[in-house]
Amino acid sequence: MKSLSNHALVVLLIGYLSIHCQASANEEIINVERSVSGNFNSSFPNPDNIQPDISDFKVINTVLMSNEQGERWAVVTLQNTARGQRTLNQNQLMALISSGERIVPERFKELFSSNETLSITLHFGQQKFPILEIFSRTM
Repeated sequence: MKSLSNHALVVLLIGYLSIHCQASANEEIINVERSVSGNFNSSFPNPDNIQPDISDFKVINTVLMSNEQGERWAVVTLQNTARGQRTLNQNQLMALISSGERIVPERFKELFSSNETLSITLHFGQQKFPILEIFSRTM
């Protein structure tokens, strides 16, 4: 009788763990929020003039993503408009979130050839508010 109750306890424990793992896995799934092409026009105040560093990179389009924990991700397609090779880093891109705050992605470096267009996936950390746009600043 004792081995039967131990067996039942093990089965219950395995069932609980599998349900818990499934719920955790669902929270980590990244969902597409929307795709953005062209410019997004907003009028949030920027009294401190927070902007990305000047670069030769033009944002072509973005696909904004998040999960249930509030992690913010984006697939950003960029074009190096320079005639030479350039390196893109986190200080040359910025995201505007719906609170009006401007944030930079986590640290990265990506090498672009002259006039090359590439898509890269960027992580913007955990944010309460969704990303509205991702932008660069050219001369």
